[in-house]
Amino acid sequence: MPMRGIARILSAARRLFPALEAIRARRARRPFGVLRHDRLRRPAQDEGFGVFRRLSNRFMLSSWPRASVSKHALRLRLRVPRLAALALAAVLPLAGACTTAPATGERIFTGGMSLQEGRKLGEQQHPKLLEQFGGDYADPELQAYVSSIGNLLAQTSELPRLDWTFTVLNSPVVNAFALPGGFVYVSRGLIALADNEAQLASVLAHEIGHVTARHSAQRYGSQQLAGIASVLSGALLGRPAAQATSALSQVALASYSREQELEADTLGIRYLTRAGYDPEASAAFLAKLQAKNELQARLAGTPEAADDFSLLQTHPRTIKRVREAMARAETTRVADPIIARGIYLSKLDGLLYGYAPEQGYVRGRRFLHPELRLAFAVPAGFRIQNGRTSVKASGPDGLMVFAGAPEAGGRDPAVYLRDVWAANVRLEGLTRIEVNGMAGATALARARTQAGTRTVRLAAVRYDSDTTYRFLFVPKGSGLPERLADTVLDSFRKLSAAEAAALEPRRIRVHTVQAGETQQSLARRLPYDELPLRRFQVLNGLEPGARLEPGRMVKLIQ
Repeated sequence: MPMRGIARILSAARRLFPALEAIRARRARRPFGVLRHDRLRRPAQDEGFGVFRRLSNRFMLSSWPRASVSKHALRLRLRVPRLAALALAAVLPLAGACTTAPATGERIFTGGMSLQEGRKLGEQQHPKLLEQFGGDYADPELQAYVSSIGNLLAQTSELPRLDWTFTVLNSPVVNAFALPGGFVYVSRGLIALADNEAQLASVLAHEIGHVTARHSAQRYGSQQLAGIASVLSGALLGRPAAQATSALSQVALASYSREQELEADTLGIRYLTRAGYDPEASAAFLAKLQAKNELQARLAGTPEAADDFSLLQTHPRTIKRVREAMARAETTRVADPIIARGIYLSKLDGLLYGYAPEQGYVRGRRFLHPELRLAFAVPAGFRIQNGRTSVKASGPDGLMVFAGAPEAGGRDPAVYLRDVWAANVRLEGLTRIEVNGMAGATALARARTQAGTRTVRLAAVRYDSDTTYRFLFVPKGSGLPERLADTVLDSFRKLSAAEAAALEPRRIRVHTVQAGETQQSLARRLPYDELPLRRFQVLNGLEPGARLEPGRMVKLIQ
């Protein structure tokens, strides 16, 4: 079924629910039971059946062949009443699944998810999210500080009695999100980027707005509607089409809509103002976030792709829309707003910056993992990106992906490469190698990439009797990725216990500006070779050329 047809089905199904809710209300006034048979025989008298009748006529019958009636077409026509009955059976249980959002007063479709059920769902998902995002940050004082800000804001919301839970995630990625039931998360990477308490409060208030507007419950309701579309397309087109519809629905539900973001902004500014914070902090933090995205894109060599590094991919916001939200919030001006920069920076002193020891460190062109006790380097011009399950490096002539190979067990590297990792791939030149005292194997293979078919190099290295690692090298053009492969494999080695112990994570240190110090002089103290001045400016929210007054507190990284 074309995407346009599926969209029409969803739209018609959404129009159906007010009618179904009216049916449910009428049923509540008589003894519980099924709809009377006379109602079923006269669909024109019932709003819900009318929508389904128009739905069937518009999207199903009009698309069938009219010149002749084949057996297949006849079977399809005979299935229309069953389709309507099937879809109606799917949505009738959801007829009472509309509720009023506490923060907006609007009737929304939640698929039957109550606040209590939302809390249970949040409790179920909480440990899974902690595992996915590196766990909670092991700093009770910082956790308590963030919770105190969040609870202050939550008490100004429409759900002050909800059991709110605020968690700092041990993740260097700038991120924030909320689960149903009052679970709000913010990463230490975001905390490091914010410049004062009001900016952090603006993020927490925004996420609280998503909860009080029940946007997650709306997503759940949308999933129910998507399931109905899957039922409809499955009844007409069979299981493959239904599965495609379901997959497309998951993609469509991956982020908040612009309308929901504007609503959360409006509510967040309302809560900020009620709590006494400066509402301008929301726009100020968004400007910092955009500056960081641009910096990351420059560091990756793709300045035109700043949006690819953005939290705004799932939170589509702009400063203009935040200004619009401030106008819509209709709040009174805060006479002496809370900014709390000094208190905030004092809480950040010593905060872990970048990846934690259990995640490994990127030091220029080197990747070092103190807990796994390994290291390797990439050629000049390549940049390393650390991930949760793999490490990637990209450069002018190729791409590398490094990951563990838990399925290798104690196999010989050549056997693992041939029979497990590339079991269904034709290999060329399978060769046993030695990598700094470790047994390994490598081979070439043809693989399809987004840029076309390429000859890639695979390599597997047995670190010890229980551990094997694998490398994938992909050339940028039609040649072979030999320069990249040679550099990485030649440098792949075990770290000694002393070397691993000497590796320290980077942390934020708060510094008080002294007379004569400038942006340039302080930027030279950062442990970076690339763009240190711009890093310093983004970290501290400074404009280029701005003078630093003695006594001002700034963030450094050591």
